[in-house]
Amino acid sequence: MSIDPPLGLLAELTHRCPLRCPYCSNPVELARLAQELDTETWLRVFREAADLGVLQLHLSGGEPTLRRDLPALVRGAAEAGLYTNLITAGVTLDAARVEALAEAGLDHVQLSVQDAEAASADRIGGQAGGHAKKLAAAAAIRAAGLPLTLNAVVHRQNLDRLPALIDLALALGAQRMEVAHVQYYGWALANRDALLPTRAQLDAATAVVDAARAGLKGRLVIDYVVPDYHAERPKACMGGWGRAVMAVSPAGRALPCHAAESLPGFDFPNVRDHGLSAIWEGSEAFNRFRGTAWMTGPCRGCPRAEQDWGGCRCQAFALTGDAAATDPACALSPRHHLLAEAVAEAALAGSGFTYREPGRPPSPRS
Repeated sequence: MSIDPPLGLLAELTHRCPLRCPYCSNPVELARLAQELDTETWLRVFREAADLGVLQLHLSGGEPTLRRDLPALVRGAAEAGLYTNLITAGVTLDAARVEALAEAGLDHVQLSVQDAEAASADRIGGQAGGHAKKLAAAAAIRAAGLPLTLNAVVHRQNLDRLPALIDLALALGAQRMEVAHVQYYGWALANRDALLPTRAQLDAATAVVDAARAGLKGRLVIDYVVPDYHAERPKACMGGWGRAVMAVSPAGRALPCHAAESLPGFDFPNVRDHGLSAIWEGSEAFNRFRGTAWMTGPCRGCPRAEQDWGGCRCQAFALTGDAAATDPACALSPRHHLLAEAVAEAALAGSGFTYREPGRPPSPRS
């Protein structure tokens, strides 16, 4: 099978973060500072990524701005010919740091917000004053001449303020906005009952996005990522396992998606020991769910098999205990009922969070 190179590399530079978001996409077992790749190893990885054919580099975390070597990493990536996108919470950015990153060759910034209202945003993020720091960071980003995308992670506790979040994106000078419903694994799975929206909320949010896309055409591009729990067909997670994106964890594990460390029974190769090309093309972990040969019914032979690529392996494992199972987001899955049961259960739940805490992983859901 011919394997095309990945379009993007997600470099998770650190799991350290001053925020404690209850929907954090990091694994519940967070990598420590002593485990993080050093500067030279990351720079080698970036060069290998460019040689492999990667075009876009997404610098993420945790909070990537906690890396003191971030300007050097950006400069090295730019020199390798990669388009660099910084994914940040913004709470540790000031004008001087933003200017240094711009001078190093940073191409774009994706800034996350937890809500349009400061009190709610600070409660969700778990840091007093965090929202105000984000607004200041956005101003510094625009003053430095960097393109800005606002990333609004939405869920039951902020979804009703989606119109205000869109207004905030416009006020901050963002050219693009990502309205991303929480995806439920890791920390978000532990907080699913407090985060999962009702179907009425989802339908109202979709109508808001549709109207905004029409009314703001030419001013603001809105990407929309919907939750699978109200779906009849799964999404092609990360464009398909081992097809479009490679992620590298702070400790150097190469992953087909950033959540794949949640899956048992894998020996994910480490970039300390193997080159990116060998990992992408030859590792068992990347090839296990690549393509369609691994599929069983009802996925095998399905006319959508090469569209959704079986859906999300991490979600399949989180819900069924089997990473090779049909994603329950598909109506043809024998476990599809689990999603409706989760929605009904969440509708009766409270609003309290289990916050992201290093060294204190949440108890797994039964």
